[in-house]
Parts: sequence; structure tokens; C-alpha cells
Amino acid sequence: MSVSTDSRFVHKIWQEEELSKMVEGGVPFPMLSDGGGRIGTVYGVYDEAAGVDIRGRFIIDPDGIIRATEVLTPEVGRNPDELIRQIKAFQHARATGEVMPSGWQPGGKTLKPGPNLVGKVWKEWKP
Repeated sequence: MSVSTDSRFVHKIWQEEELSKMVEGGVPFPMLSDGGGRIGTVYGVYDEAAGVDIRGRFIIDPDGIIRATEVLTPEVGRNPDELIRQIKAFQHARATGEVMPSGWQPGGKTLKPGPNLVGKVWKEWKP
């Protein structure tokens, strides 16, 4: 889901007039309004003086644990492909117990952590 300090009416217009032109059908998840900045404050992205949230994204697992965060000011765009890659990596790690290097893609090499791997990671993860 997405959360912003914009009203649900702004979200509706944004979805209809802009997002639907960038993503076929618009974004496929709920957009929540946090007019008072309470949610943004909890995640440390609410700018009280401006009354807006700084752009942040948080990957939260099914147990409610934050696994990844990224906070960017508006002048730098976000990378949805990297977000999706990270979500897939966290899902794979949760399902298998394996770990992935940076840049890992589904089907790529992973490692199973354990005592036999200690001091030998460099042999397994050759660039």
C-alpha cells in the first residue's frame, strides 16, 4: 500500500489523471491518506514544518518486521524494479533460509548459511 499526507480525493485524481497513464490501470494497491502525519511520524518520514511526508518505502514482512527502508527527497526518483527485486529476494529468503548477494535476481545463485560456509563465502560468491 502507499501512504501520503494527501487526501483521498487527491489520490483519486492522481490515480485517474497521472498514474493510470504511467501504469496500465493505475497502481494496483490501496493508497491511504495520513492527513495528520501520524503514520509518517512513526516511520520517521513526516516533515512537520512542511506538513508532508518525505518519500520513503518500507518492506515489512508478514510478521510485521521492517526488512528494508529507503528514504529519498523528491529530486531523486525511486526504482520500482529494485523494489520488486528486493521483495522477491526477501520472499525467497523467508521460504528457503538462503541468502542473496546484491543484485540477485530470481533463479540466481544463493547460499545456505551454516558453519561449513564460514570463511568460504569468497569461494562461493565470485564476481
